[in-house]
Amino acid sequence: MAKHATPLLDQLESGPWPSFVSDLKQQAEVRAKNEKNVEFQIPTDVVEDLLGVLELSYKHGRTHWKHGGIVGVFGYGGGVIGRYCDQPKQFPGVAHFHTLRVNQPGGKFYTAEYLRQLCDLWDFRGSGITNMHGSTGDIIFLGTTTPQLEEIFYEMTHNLNQDLGGSGSNLRTPADCIGQARCEFACYDTQALCYHLTEEYQDELHRPAFPYKFKFKFDGCPNCCVASIARADMSYIGTWRDDIRIDQEAVQAYIGGEIPPNGGAHSGRDWGPFDIHKEVLHLCPTECMWMEGNKLMIDNKECTRCMHCINVMPRALRIGQDRGLSILVGAKAPILDGAQMGSMLVPFIKAEEPYDEIKEVIENIWDWWMEEGKNRERLGELIKRQGFQKLLEVTGLDPDPRMVKEPRSNPYIFWKEDEVPGGWVRDINEFRKYHQR
Repeated sequence: MAKHATPLLDQLESGPWPSFVSDLKQQAEVRAKNEKNVEFQIPTDVVEDLLGVLELSYKHGRTHWKHGGIVGVFGYGGGVIGRYCDQPKQFPGVAHFHTLRVNQPGGKFYTAEYLRQLCDLWDFRGSGITNMHGSTGDIIFLGTTTPQLEEIFYEMTHNLNQDLGGSGSNLRTPADCIGQARCEFACYDTQALCYHLTEEYQDELHRPAFPYKFKFKFDGCPNCCVASIARADMSYIGTWRDDIRIDQEAVQAYIGGEIPPNGGAHSGRDWGPFDIHKEVLHLCPTECMWMEGNKLMIDNKECTRCMHCINVMPRALRIGQDRGLSILVGAKAPILDGAQMGSMLVPFIKAEEPYDEIKEVIENIWDWWMEEGKNRERLGELIKRQGFQKLLEVTGLDPDPRMVKEPRSNPYIFWKEDEVPGGWVRDINEFRKYHQR
């Protein structure tokens, strides 16, 4: 019989979708059965008390977790998120319920043995509840007590060769897609760059010194499987700068129905014969594709690398050979100043070791942000406050038309009068300011 009645949580199990409540109940039963055989290092009823405090929060319409001070492991300022319950007498199993962020392996590749070791450690010294993976990208260990933190950290670093991730006002755990390990569209080695920068910036990752959080995310191609363009202060998105390769015979095979579109994936509905005009050409955002007789033509200088045509006809269209990445900056979720997508900073750069050009951009931005950023101000908010031109000044990059989001209505770049002779610079700047007002 359950320790706490949870009628509100039980409703979450009634729908057609899997529920975390069912998973928690299952874990509570497992711990109760193993109590006689396993000497757990934290209370056996931790999961049952977690369900109880969550039920109470739903009943009262407010959280029953409180911030009770700084908690962590020796030498690190991040990686551990302190959690304390404000009802410790009613729910003693979760009086302490700290979360650990664990640095996930590149591309989230594991061996079964490694996963077993992680789970065994967390079953013994934690609640056994994990999140694989949160929006952070990390392995998340949910729920342990203060005395167990150093024990867990020792086991991880000495026996599992594993480090904590980032939390707090620091560099968060860099996250990448599987890249060239399995993806034919990857334009650079995401795992190599992610690993290199993780190793390079260990101090920034473990010892918070920034105005707020800072995220690196690495996408191997514009399909953006890590969603870096929407979530990362600096996103690295693979791209190419030559032409899309076309196999005209394969194009005709798609048109003739010999090859199914979208790699054979479908929603279970018969959409009828493939229509290249309806499903590819007319969906191109810049309308840079057309048919000349039986030949598919692409005006590559107008292509924005949206990947739609390549995704629909992967055997007919291939990414270019001159590959590298674009660096975008300033993306974030809505915290202080609303959500922002990343803005183009470096349209194309080769991703080659030792990545000195990439690191120079990073460190120039950090110097500016740490000097000018307000408390809890993300990079995107600083750019919005001081302007994109200021960002170009601190990075030493030249303005590029590809940095301008809407050239005809919202220009980032304003010329300075001493840079171009003649009074027309002053006139056009005043004209733009007038129309922006």
